[in-house]
Amino acid sequence: MPSHRRSRLLAPLVLIPLLSSCFSSGGDGDSGEGAGEGSRLRVALAFPPAENLSPYGADATLLSRLGVTEGLTSLDANGSAAPALAESWRRDGDRAWEFSLRDATFQDGTDVTPAVVADSLARATDAEPGPAALAGVTLAAKGSGERVLRITTDQPDPVLPLRLSSPSLAILAKDAYAESGRVDPVGHATGPFELTKVNGATSASLDRFDDYWGGRAQASGIDARFIADGTARANALRTGELDIAEAVPVAQAASLDKESRRDTATTRSTSLLLNASSGTFKDAGLRAAARAGLDTSVFAKDVYEGYGDPGAGVYGPAVTWAEGKRSDPVGRADAKKPAGETIKLATYDNRPELPEVAQVVKQQLEKAGFKAELTVREYSRLEGDALDGKFDAFVLARNTLLDTGDPVAVLASDYTCDGGYNIAQLCDKGVDHAVADAEKTADTAKRQDAAMAAEARILGSDAVVPLVHQRIITGVADSVQGVILDPYERTLVGTGTRR
Repeated sequence: MPSHRRSRLLAPLVLIPLLSSCFSSGGDGDSGEGAGEGSRLRVALAFPPAENLSPYGADATLLSRLGVTEGLTSLDANGSAAPALAESWRRDGDRAWEFSLRDATFQDGTDVTPAVVADSLARATDAEPGPAALAGVTLAAKGSGERVLRITTDQPDPVLPLRLSSPSLAILAKDAYAESGRVDPVGHATGPFELTKVNGATSASLDRFDDYWGGRAQASGIDARFIADGTARANALRTGELDIAEAVPVAQAASLDKESRRDTATTRSTSLLLNASSGTFKDAGLRAAARAGLDTSVFAKDVYEGYGDPGAGVYGPAVTWAEGKRSDPVGRADAKKPAGETIKLATYDNRPELPEVAQVVKQQLEKAGFKAELTVREYSRLEGDALDGKFDAFVLARNTLLDTGDPVAVLASDYTCDGGYNIAQLCDKGVDHAVADAEKTADTAKRQDAAMAAEARILGSDAVVPLVHQRIITGVADSVQGVILDPYERTLVGTGTRR
C-alpha cells in the first residue's frame, strides 16, 4: 500500500512556448516579422480548473498549455532538459547545481532574479500537498551572483534539470504568493500569454505579454473555454466557434475534416493494473492467466479506431529510445487455470474511451475463466479506493513522462513498495532494487538502460498489462498555424501560433 499519496487528477493534455521548434505544429510555427496585432485565438480545453489554478497540481498543465507559465528548463523532442528561464546549468559535485538565468521579466513588470526564483522553488517545496515532481526530493535554492541560482539536494539527484521542467515547478513573481498560502498566477508568470480574467470553471481570457523574453507572440491573445464534453468541443470546432480543440474523442474524429484533425503519439499509455497484494491477483499465476487471456491488439485497432499503438511496455513509441532497449519480461510466473474467481474491475469516464476499454477487458477476462464486476465513476471518486487497493483490477491512462520527464520517476511512483501512486499494490524486492539502481544512474543512456531493465522486471510481475499507447487528436481550424503538437502533453500554443 502506498506510504504517501497525493491527488493527481489525470490531466488530459499537458511547457514552454520555446518548444514550438522542437515538436511538430499545425503549420508554419515561425514568429516572423509583420505579425501586427494578430487575431485572438479561440481555444477549448477538456478539463476545467480544479484547484483554483494552483501550479502544484493538475491545473499546472492548463497554465503551461496556454503559454502562461514556464520553469527553469523545458523538454526537447528527445526528452532531454532544454533551456527555458535558465540559459544553461552545470553540476557542482554530487548534490549541487548552478543555473545561469536569462534576462527575463515577469508579467507584473518585476525582474526574474535568483532571489525571486529561489523563493518560488521554496514555496513549491513547502506546498501541501507538494508537486509530484518533488516526490522523495528535498532541495534548497539560493542566489549565487547576479544571474546564478545554486540548488542543492539532500541526496544526489542526477536528473534535477529534467525535474525542474515540470509544469508544477513554474516560476512565479513574488506577489503571486499570498500569506494564506494561495498561489495566484494571474499576471505573475513569465510566458508569452498573460491571464487577465478567469471565469470560474467556464472560461478564461489571456492577452499577449509583449515583454516576453522569447519574442512577441503573433496572436494578440487567447479566449479559452473549458468544455468537458468531447462531442461539444468537436462540434464547436466544426461550426467555426473555435480555432483549436484539444483531446477530440476518437468517436468524433471522423466528424472533422481530415485537414482539421492532427493526431500525435504521446507518452500516455492505457494499462490494466492488477492488485498484486490482496484478492484474486495476489496470486502471480492468476495474474499471468489474466495477462495471457487478453488480446491487446484490439484496443488500438477497434476501441481507438487506429488512433493508438498496441501496448508494448510501460513506455510507448513516443518515448523514441525505448523500443531499441526493451528486453523480455523477467521472472514471469506460469499461468494458472482460473476457477471462476470474481474480480472487481474499475475505471473512470473522464476519458471517454476508458469505459469501452474496460468493457472489452471484462469480456476477455470472463472468456479466460474469471467473473468480473465493472465499476465506472468520475476519476476523483475512484482515486482513493484505487490507492487503497479496493479493486482487483483497474484500467488507467497514465502519462509516463508528465511529472518530471524522467523515465525512472513513473516506475518509482507506480510500481515500488513505497510508491505514492502504486494502484497495482506491487511490492517486489527485485523491482525495488532495479528501480533504485536506475535512480542512482546519472549518464542519460545508462539511465535509460537501467529504466528498461526495471521495466522488464515490472512487466514480469504481471501487475501491469499494457493495453494501448494513445495518440491524442487535436482539432485545428484550417486558418490556424503553429499549434504545438507535444508528445509530453505540456504545450499547445506558443509565440508562433496564429490565425
